Amino acid sequence: MGQNIVLTGMVLNVMPIGEYDRRVTILTKERGKITAFARGARRPTSQLLAATSPFSFGEFEFFEGRSTYNLMRASIQNYFRDLSLEPAGACYGFYFLEIADYYAQENNDEKDLLKLLYQSMRALESSVLDNRLVRRIFELKALQIEGEVPNFFSCQTCGKKENLSYFSPKRQGMVCGDCASQGEELPVGESALYTMQYILSAEIGKLYTFAVSEEVLHTLNVLLSRYFAVQVSHHFKSLEILKTIAG
Repeated sequence: MGQNIVLTGMVLNVMPIGEYDRRVTILTKERGKITAFARGARRPTSQLLAATSPFSFGEFEFFEGRSTYNLMRASIQNYFRDLSLEPAGACYGFYFLEIADYYAQENNDEKDLLKLLYQSMRALESSVLDNRLVRRIFELKALQIEGEVPNFFSCQTCGKKENLSYFSPKRQGMVCGDCASQGEELPVGESALYTMQYILSAEIGKLYTFAVSEEVLHTLNVLLSRYFAVQVSHHFKSLEILKTIAG
């Protein structure tokens, strides 16, 4: 016998099924990532039409069968409409959704990833925050949540916590001046290092409360782009679009 359950989450992606239905992937607080069918959601009069759009955050009621979820109704708290209407911001948002979809698993504890996703969407809607910085904060914190974060607190070779001047993508962390080979390492200034240490140490709710110089942002861009290329083999389609629109 099936049962009705109510889960809190955000719509990650949507796929049309048949003439009027949709298949939706939702990152939930209680069950991790789930896939559900929304019958008739593409009909203009359907109450699920807007609720099954990417970025929609709220409570979703499902009928849980033996092997499938059917979305029955939804109470949306935030559609992030301002974000979806701004092309560059929407591209960042879709990139974040794709990263969450890539990492999240069914029946996993994904509360932190969902919270990060929600706070990052709010940050993208803010007119005072640089979307380039929001992206790098999201990427680094997502890596930490998934246990793939590099070490920014000590030398990967000798363990010292002083004179951390270089980042090694291959060694997945910082290298002190004494251990650096001046080969594949990337130079990291003190301000950039402090910024990354703060991101990893801060609570998710306090992540988007600061700005950085162009020099620091450049370091974050170079470092995290190189690290993602080495550690994450997945091809993110939304990232290609983001590079075209946002540079």
